[in-house]
Amino acid sequence: GVIGSTGRGNYGHGLDTAWQAIESTEVVGVADDDPQGLAATAKKLNVEQAFGDYRKMLDTLKPDIVAIGPRWIDQHRDMAVAAAERGIHIFMEKPFCRSLIEADEIVAACEKQNVKLAVGHPTRYSPKLQTIRRLIADGQLGQVLEYRGRGKEDRRGGGEDLWVLGTHVMDMIHAIAGKPRTCFARVTWQGQPVTKEHVFDGPEGIGPLAGDEVQARFEMPDGSIASFASKRNTGGNPSRYGLMIHGSKGLLELLEASMPSVKFLGDSSWSPGQTGSQWKNVSSAGIDQPEPLQGAEYSARHTLAIRDLLESIEQDRLPLGNVYAARDVTEMIVAVFESHRLGRSVTLPLKTRVN
Repeated sequence: GVIGSTGRGNYGHGLDTAWQAIESTEVVGVADDDPQGLAATAKKLNVEQAFGDYRKMLDTLKPDIVAIGPRWIDQHRDMAVAAAERGIHIFMEKPFCRSLIEADEIVAACEKQNVKLAVGHPTRYSPKLQTIRRLIADGQLGQVLEYRGRGKEDRRGGGEDLWVLGTHVMDMIHAIAGKPRTCFARVTWQGQPVTKEHVFDGPEGIGPLAGDEVQARFEMPDGSIASFASKRNTGGNPSRYGLMIHGSKGLLELLEASMPSVKFLGDSSWSPGQTGSQWKNVSSAGIDQPEPLQGAEYSARHTLAIRDLLESIEQDRLPLGNVYAARDVTEMIVAVFESHRLGRSVTLPLKTRVN
């Protein structure tokens, strides 16, 4: 079953059509609270069962899996809990939800019914992520010193960028380095620390939001530091959006995609201009190796994630991008604002569960 909300996040990044690439699945129905959007999507997906209320679709069709598509996150909690309470597995658009209270409620509902939930962070499911972990474990980077992430830094730069695109970067950090221990952050508006007066109702159902610039520093389990920063209208061309991993022997650059661009610089000075060193491409097979994994499933945004979700259901294991990872990533995001609010470093898990 597919859930969308035309005009309020629609069907996200193709969560309605992604299933057409998976032979073992069939879309049996669609729900959308916008009548015109519902009719158009039902026609596009070639399904006869169309519902204005997603709960009615879940009760009538009893699908095995539901795709929660809206990019806006104000309905994510209700949709996910409704599916989980019915024992229906979930694939959903990012960001996960608006607060840690909502995240806790989704986790509890999934645990009660043994529901598998996966979030559409494509890089999490990439074979190249395993290669990066192997390169780090093998000492190619030396000692990892810093994970440095940035958003797209377009008109959404700052708090909105942290939520909408920072969720991908935080998920990359989490997938490679684990959950942070602490967060210390600063959020500003036009160069001044934000206060209660700067808070507004954020776009895309985010809820309370502030800041045109964020600077965040996380302490990671291995003693390294992870950082995320975004400043409005300062993005590079090509974009800096992604993650740089700084080690004592070199650098790794990771962009966001199901088969992302990954580059390695074996240079302890981190400066090709000084040493004449060159960046090398990294495939799933390793540094400077041809990419052996080809085909549509690797270029599609969600195919690898959906296949992993199906396997997790069949094998009764957690998906790679599971509900606990989704809550951790949400906690990394909201910890930025909580640290700024308190004016000090905060320890994760956070005691404050509201936005």
